[in-house]
Amino acid sequence: MKRFSYTEQDSTLQLIVLPVFVFILNWILLRNVYWQNWQIFGFATLSAGLLSYGNWLANNAISIYINQHFPHPQQTPRRILFMFILTGLQSCLTISVIYGLYKVVASPAFPVYPGWLGWAYTYDLLVVVMVITVYEGVFAFTHWEQTLIETEQLKKANLQSQLDGLKSQINPHFLFNSLNSLSSLIEDDPDQAERFVEEMSSVYRYLLRSNETELATLSQEIQFAQSYFHLLNTRYGDGIQLRLAIDPALADHLLPPLTLQILIENVVKHNIILPQQPLTIRIGTTPDGRLEVQNNVQRKNVRVPSNRVGLSNITTKYQLLGQGSVSIQENDQTFSVTLPLLANSE
Repeated sequence: MKRFSYTEQDSTLQLIVLPVFVFILNWILLRNVYWQNWQIFGFATLSAGLLSYGNWLANNAISIYINQHFPHPQQTPRRILFMFILTGLQSCLTISVIYGLYKVVASPAFPVYPGWLGWAYTYDLLVVVMVITVYEGVFAFTHWEQTLIETEQLKKANLQSQLDGLKSQINPHFLFNSLNSLSSLIEDDPDQAERFVEEMSSVYRYLLRSNETELATLSQEIQFAQSYFHLLNTRYGDGIQLRLAIDPALADHLLPPLTLQILIENVVKHNIILPQQPLTIRIGTTPDGRLEVQNNVQRKNVRVPSNRVGLSNITTKYQLLGQGSVSIQENDQTFSVTLPLLANSE
């Protein structure tokens, strides 16, 4: 922050508050003689003005330091208390320095009124309270505005994720493959065809309902992933495998909906899937309570160009939620994505 500016409106506040503060302070300390002699007026205004400006910068530095240590809205009472105590002491020290300067140059033509020093301190503390109130109001508004922006960004990311999910599933290619698989099952295995229809229905139902909430439980995501994988397994057979290792204690933890669908779809899109060369997807939880999705790497000879939109959406969601970062690791053998899980407060 340049020149210890606490807010972007700091210069404006200085222009408004400092001149008024200096005029009234000098009137309290010097009474009417302050307005009656232009030399006294000039000396007192310049002296008190420079010292008050230095005091303002010092108080800004104090306020910035306190704000860095107590930045959250729930810490507001503590932040205001420390700001009032420290900036109040600093301001009263400045008043004492100004009064001491006036005492040094005091003369019959430049009288100083010691009995009014207490009123000067009182006036100074009232100004401190007023400035803190203004700053806290600006701080609260800025925080509210930032929260609103982040909420809108999260909604956009959520909608984009839903759109990407729907695009990857509700498209002619996917429907053709699904219906083609279903057609073969109806003739060869009616019971399996019925199961396929049920799982396909579950997939679409979850996709369409995912816009009702910004977070889903891990158990809901796993259930959806199993239904989604059933459709893939029906198509690819032994060419694709799913391994689950989920800690039951984390079943109610939260993550953005469609996260597993995006990750599984990404794996299928970029890897070879053959019965003699199976693609294995492992979904499990780590000892530190995170979710890990890993697969063996079998890159296609003609690799599908990837702009990582899906992974970018997931990363953006976690950034906006402020609940940890997404870790992506890749080598010639494995590709893994590790995600934070949010504790369910309900």
